[in-house]
Amino acid sequence: MRNFILILILLILIMVLKGFSQDLSFKGQLSSWVVTKPFDSFRSQVGARYIPELSFGHTFKEKYTLDAEASANIWGFMDYYNSDSIEFDGKIDPYRLWLRFYTSRLDIRVGLQKINFGTAQIFRPLMWFDEIDPRDPLGLTNGVYGILGRYYFENNANIWLWVLYGNDDTKGWELFPSPKNRPEFGGRFQFPLLTGELAFSYNHRYVDLDGNLPPEIILQNSIVPENRFGIDGKWDLGVGLWFEGSFSHQDIEISQLRTKKSITLGLDYTFGLGNGLRVLGEQFWYQTSEKMFSQGESLNFTALSFNYPISIIDNLTYMIYYDWTNNGLYNFINWGMTWDKISLYLIGYWNPETFQVYQNLQGDRSLYAGKGFQVLFVFNH
Repeated sequence: MRNFILILILLILIMVLKGFSQDLSFKGQLSSWVVTKPFDSFRSQVGARYIPELSFGHTFKEKYTLDAEASANIWGFMDYYNSDSIEFDGKIDPYRLWLRFYTSRLDIRVGLQKINFGTAQIFRPLMWFDEIDPRDPLGLTNGVYGILGRYYFENNANIWLWVLYGNDDTKGWELFPSPKNRPEFGGRFQFPLLTGELAFSYNHRYVDLDGNLPPEIILQNSIVPENRFGIDGKWDLGVGLWFEGSFSHQDIEISQLRTKKSITLGLDYTFGLGNGLRVLGEQFWYQTSEKMFSQGESLNFTALSFNYPISIIDNLTYMIYYDWTNNGLYNFINWGMTWDKISLYLIGYWNPETFQVYQNLQGDRSLYAGKGFQVLFVFNH
């Protein structure tokens, strides 16, 4: 079914593009990086990534718009350990492939796309369908296959509805993937409240436990239902204030994994120092347990982020996380420079060897574990 949808989108794109070739545009992002970990067995990595993107957009009768995007994620890297071990890896994956119809109120998108929402910025309980790492300057994330519809009301309230199919990899905070042949569905309602907004979200899916547990654990049912509930809000009261929470329940026989609860409280403020120093803080709690109000294994993180624009070209960011559960300290600093189409990032980090957050991030971004330095070069055309 997923392949059928993708082929259908490609056929529609080909037919549409033949008639509206003047509405085509092509761009791309080339990035390369060098990472060294002098305190970690002298490990280093050299890699490159190219994301070519073909897009189309055409407006009919001045109120209906049809647009599309097709892009790929082409990457490869070389890992170097000590002086006697070199490993290579690389892949070509579809990155985005979607077709969208929208008006001033309605937006319907079909295909491989990014779906993310919520108010938290560092620790995101509503990171249900993406894997965006707040430390990643490029904000890269895999997409999901599905249909997303959004409707916007006159009072700025909006409603989202989605159906996802064919996504058999873990997403966001998921411990177990979804079966490839079963759809998941959900929705979100967001509405203005006082000086900000409040939103409620829901998602239903099935969880595939087969092959994802130790062999000594034998279950009667390897595919079980899961229901997720989310709530988030944000207000501007002189300082920015927000909260974001998620609760999920799985009908799994392992009692301590039946429910997952997480909540983030955050605030930010820009001080009038020099060009403006933005300080952001978040407090995050995460717990797995048998029931909603029972105790279980938990994580407790505090994060602070400092951002200062040195000039129009230079921007400096420093992030620090503290893991109260495991007494772990995470440090990350990024000096970014941007000139028209070229960006350069000088990154340093001093973190525990084993991450307790962002476990599902794959590829080169896992290098933020441990202690090291990174130089990231980006060219956009």
